Amino acid sequence: MTRTSNFHSFHIRKWYTQIDDTLANESGQLADGEPLRKIVIAAAIANPYAGQYVQDLSAWIEASPELGKEFGRRIKEIVGDTPVESYGKAILVGIDGEYEHGNALLTNPAANPIREAIGGGKAWVPSSGKRGVPGTTLDIPLAYKDALYVRSHYDTVTVQFADAPNRDEVIVAWAFATRGRLHARLGGIQKSEAKGEDGLV
Repeated sequence: MTRTSNFHSFHIRKWYTQIDDTLANESGQLADGEPLRKIVIAAAIANPYAGQYVQDLSAWIEASPELGKEFGRRIKEIVGDTPVESYGKAILVGIDGEYEHGNALLTNPAANPIREAIGGGKAWVPSSGKRGVPGTTLDIPLAYKDALYVRSHYDTVTVQFADAPNRDEVIVAWAFATRGRLHARLGGIQKSEAKGEDGLV
């Protein structure tokens, strides 16, 4: 079924926001500094390619920067002046779609406006995804935005959408964190020592 566009060339049925603040770690140790805030912003988007094989997905890739700008606007509205240190992205494709359909909305054209909104990001964005039905659990990896190999910022945030995706939808989700794990103590290069990487998807 063709749906009327309501956000540029996309039909977005619903936006989601999840925020959790961790004040102590699993053994009860209070945060070593500020609490860890994790934020997930997601959109349930009608998939025009559902139920068919389409060789050329460039139309979605070319339209995806508008999505990136909106994700960037929404994360800035939530965090304000609080720095974002980590990011990650994921897709959940309804069962009438291909995994590739979702990935078309996660490439560099979509990611770059988000990097700009959070003050830059030199590292590629860790990514995950799957096909599923409403209620499917989605794990989104997180890593330090300026250098992927900063061990203290390796993390995951889990989300679930009770009413999405429909068979002909794709959920696009971006996750952000305001710091690394509480009491990270596994060594490796520290955030302050990282030189950064090229900003690739």
